[in-house]
Amino acid sequence: MSNNSRSNLITIAIAAIIALLGFSGYLLYQNNNLQKLSETQSFEIDESEKLKAELEKQYYESLSELEEMRGSNDELNALIEKQKEELKDKKRQISGLLGTKNALSQARTEMEAMRVQLSGYIGEINTLKQQNAALTEKTVQLEVNNENLKSNLDSKINENQQLEAARATLVNEKEALTSKSAALGKKVDIGSVVKVSDVKVTGWKIKDSGKAVKKKYAKNIERLELCFDLLDNAVVEPGEEDFKIRIITPQGETLAIEELGSGVLKEKISQQEVRYTTSATVDYQNTASNFCANWEPSTRFSKGLHGVEIYNKGYLAGKGSFTLK
Repeated sequence: MSNNSRSNLITIAIAAIIALLGFSGYLLYQNNNLQKLSETQSFEIDESEKLKAELEKQYYESLSELEEMRGSNDELNALIEKQKEELKDKKRQISGLLGTKNALSQARTEMEAMRVQLSGYIGEINTLKQQNAALTEKTVQLEVNNENLKSNLDSKINENQQLEAARATLVNEKEALTSKSAALGKKVDIGSVVKVSDVKVTGWKIKDSGKAVKKKYAKNIERLELCFDLLDNAVVEPGEEDFKIRIITPQGETLAIEELGSGVLKEKISQQEVRYTTSATVDYQNTASNFCANWEPSTRFSKGLHGVEIYNKGYLAGKGSFTLK
């Protein structure tokens, strides 16, 4: 072999060795990169699993805290259910981040946000509990006040019933006294009536000379003279006594002329209104006496039996009759 050929072989060998060394270096570099990538991926996988476990723990601890705050208040329980649903949505969101490459940092941020969110929930629930406790206390106080008011009202009602019963008793006693007084007053009133008797009526005709002549025929009579005896009554105070005289026609009608003093009286016993013919005032001195009064209408009288009723103090004091032919 010539020196020239040997030199070429050496050159080729050296080049091959250099190429192999370069390829070996490349393979070593690639291997280091792959190892670093593998380590990184292994770290991310471990970190993801760790965060998943931490997320599960945090989520269920949060649910437990919320459940411990559940009570008998429907509004509070409804709020807790709403907060649990919101935490569930937050967990689902974070779980999605844990399954995404290069999202671990964001997942950690969201988990911290979930902690803050839970703290806000707890604060909101505690505030609501305090408000409910205050309302419950106020309600209890109102119930106590209502019971006191009801007790006072019952007491007042009882007092009013007693007063009403006492008033009714007094009213009954007053009515009884009034009734007795009225009865006594009526007896006294009746006892003070001046009775009359021997009622006589005479018909007269007035002549042109002015002289009066007795007549029995109705067509001739122009004046009636009514006389009656007053009986003695020691109960009556001496003085003037007023008498109402009623003349009743055969037809049952009362002779009455307003211009001649006719009017209406109320009969005390029947409380009925009675029309009277005329009235007369007598100076009565508690002793028996006789009194006469004239009634001279401008109308003609009727034939037949006439009645006469004489009233004193609203009571019938006496009566009589007379006949005109």
